[in-house]
Amino acid sequence: MLPITSTTAALAAVALVALSIAVSLRRKKVGVKMGYSEDVALMRRIRAQGNFIEYVPLVLILLGLAEYRQAPVAMLWTIAGLLIAGRSLHFAGIMTGRTPLSAPGMVGTYGALLVGAGTLAFG
Repeated sequence: MLPITSTTAALAAVALVALSIAVSLRRKKVGVKMGYSEDVALMRRIRAQGNFIEYVPLVLILLGLAEYRQAPVAMLWTIAGLLIAGRSLHFAGIMTGRTPLSAPGMVGTYGALLVGAGTLAFG
């Protein structure tokens, strides 16, 4: 049941593990067990992980509810695609410090939230 949400959630879980490993490896390299320190790379990794955790769960909830309510498949894949593309671009932008990547990534994430909310409210 809920194959689109399940697929998206599985991809998100793998992405979160990758983000978490990146944070852990950087923490080990710079010798910081807690907090940020002055290391810019560590700060970027922590924020990329935190930002992921802040947005992805709500989109997955919206996607799951929309799929449960049998929203059109194209709409479900639109929500999932916006989330995946948005998070990928945001991650790339944060990790490299390039706003031209992270800004459209946030737009994609906001789009996933809005399309998901609209699907539930009006679909």
